[in-house]
Amino acid sequence: MKKVLVVGNGAREHAIAHALSRSPQGPELYLFMKAKNPGLAAMAKSFRIAKLDDFNALSEFVKEVNPDFAVIGPEDPLSAGVVDFLSTLGVSSMGPVKELAKLETSKTFTRELLENNSIPANIMFRKFASTDGVKEYIENDLNNEFVVKPDGLTGGKGVMVSGEHLQNADEAVEYCREVLKTHPSAIVEEKIEGEEFSLMCFSDGKTVKAMPPVQDHKRLLPGDQGPNTGGMGSYSYADHLLQFLTKEEVEESEKIVQMTCDAIRKDTGKEYKGIMYAGFMLTKNGLKLLEYNARFGDPEAMNVLPIMKSDFVEVCEAVINGTLDQMTLSFDNKATVCKYVVPDGYPKNPAAGQKIELDEENSEALVFHAAVDQKDDGLYMTTSRAIGFVGIADDIGEAERIAEDAIKAVKGPVFHREDIGTKELLQKRVSHMEAVRNGKTL
Repeated sequence: MKKVLVVGNGAREHAIAHALSRSPQGPELYLFMKAKNPGLAAMAKSFRIAKLDDFNALSEFVKEVNPDFAVIGPEDPLSAGVVDFLSTLGVSSMGPVKELAKLETSKTFTRELLENNSIPANIMFRKFASTDGVKEYIENDLNNEFVVKPDGLTGGKGVMVSGEHLQNADEAVEYCREVLKTHPSAIVEEKIEGEEFSLMCFSDGKTVKAMPPVQDHKRLLPGDQGPNTGGMGSYSYADHLLQFLTKEEVEESEKIVQMTCDAIRKDTGKEYKGIMYAGFMLTKNGLKLLEYNARFGDPEAMNVLPIMKSDFVEVCEAVINGTLDQMTLSFDNKATVCKYVVPDGYPKNPAAGQKIELDEENSEALVFHAAVDQKDDGLYMTTSRAIGFVGIADDIGEAERIAEDAIKAVKGPVFHREDIGTKELLQKRVSHMEAVRNGKTL
């Protein structure tokens, strides 16, 4: 019986564990978590609670468990070099080594990788280690249409866009000054318009295989209003496209990820083994890369992993062993809608420590636990996204209904975006993309 170590404790890791548990090989799961996720704990043969970068605690757990391989969930342990450390203990991982995790942890690394290897989908950018020249670059080169990002991990909440968060070049300079207090540099990029989508791919360092595209919803409020969050929910279509996205565009995006994989191997001499998650924007000028992540998306993992028909254990081993080219990756032709329940006041002033009640046994939706704590008298939320509900059906309307009905049964001080996966919001995406393709804006 295979023993699999999963590092992480969120809803994404719950979805990973759920996919592993469906393997015909019947693996035993061992969880290394910074907090006890009740959903994960119930699936584990055993688990250990410690900081995810506490390599002494990890070493003790690994020696006790002796796993066959590890799957790394979040970006922070990848950035800390958990894959490199596990390899010293004789454990291979489905995740990149620290140097290659820079694909996510360093915006500069990624932009320069694309630029130096003439990979399409790059955009205009410049790195700034001080505020000198920021204003001039924005006004003279970007025509005051810009995006500012910290050069490092931000949990999806550090991106500031002109016209939304920053109104002029002076405000951009001030934000860069704030960024540089905690990051080595800031990245200033051109602002582009279109529709975003996520394409997560498995990579064994030579071969890339894509999962169905997903669209995430970063904004807190219905109608894409309010502040950015870690992601309030996401959806995917039964035909493994999105309504505004063609089969040819999906194939082109996969080719861009393959070119990136090849460039990494050429430039570093190392093979990228793990998830290459490309955040694309479809614009009037075609596909543009917003960023890469070095792990599964959260919530996007909850859309694609439950409909994977392939043996996930076998896929992970193919990634690790470099035999992905010998596998056929397959997914059910089902639509999915994921909606997150969050505590009232999230993300700025979340109501922490509040009890919630839900009926998982009678829910049609899949339920993935995130930032919740199981106590003797019930389930309590912390300060972050609490639970992901995933509806799966033949069409997206039914998938949305399943997710929404499950959330309506939750009792407690919670909030969610009711509009994710609805016909009205989906049509808004289609209309927006039609306008963009025609050189118009809505």
